[in-house]
Amino acid sequence: MRTLKDRRGEQDYNNQGCKMKIIKYNNANDITVQFESGYVTNTKYINFKMGTIKDPYHKSVYNNGYIGCGKYNTRGYGSKHNRIYVTWTSMLQRCYSDKYQERQPAYKGCTVCVEWLNFQNFAKWYEENYYEIPGEIMELDKDILYKDNKIYSPDTCCFVSQSINLLFVRRNKSKEGYPPGITYQNDKYIIDCSLFNNEYYKIESHNTLFDAFDSYKKFKEKAIKDVADKYKNQIPKKLYNAMYEYKVEITD
Repeated sequence: MRTLKDRRGEQDYNNQGCKMKIIKYNNANDITVQFESGYVTNTKYINFKMGTIKDPYHKSVYNNGYIGCGKYNTRGYGSKHNRIYVTWTSMLQRCYSDKYQERQPAYKGCTVCVEWLNFQNFAKWYEENYYEIPGEIMELDKDILYKDNKIYSPDTCCFVSQSINLLFVRRNKSKEGYPPGITYQNDKYIIDCSLFNNEYYKIESHNTLFDAFDSYKKFKEKAIKDVADKYKNQIPKKLYNAMYEYKVEITD
């Protein structure tokens, strides 16, 4: 009579490079495998040997993010990733891709909170907080609610339309070192800037940099408040309040 071989304790690596161990062996079609992450799953022995079992807690996305276990899928209809997954991976790319940060150095030092490294947690927050404004492209933002914030988290992020988000984009200072929107020409400090799809446009000249910046600051802060009022009934209250409280600094 043939005796069933006990394969408990047998170890191997899956195709992700994750170490796994058989902790229960009933027969070749019914085994229990545990990964170093702690994840446990039932499978067949052939899958164990071929390495096709995946660990949902393996940090496979930019060496930090993982899919986790839960109801949220990464794909929509067909083979394309859904917009939640695309938003999540784009966030991780901004924080953990050296190549991306070479192109966009403003993201150096940015991180994602531990909770959101798990796709399931991010997807749940996304589902509860996402909204749309007709005709607008929606974006995930981390530094309108808290200026100069470097952490993507449930407390610091919100969705905002692209047109609103552009109001807060930091412009590079001029080559002469003057604040964004201000240049020096013919012994005068010149404000020449447009905001919110050119709905707000200002051109002025001043004798001093202080006067020029003061005028620019008042102009931009008022424009942000006006846009907040325009979208008051379409955006979250916390975003509306943050826009009203936003202060333009000469170091922006």
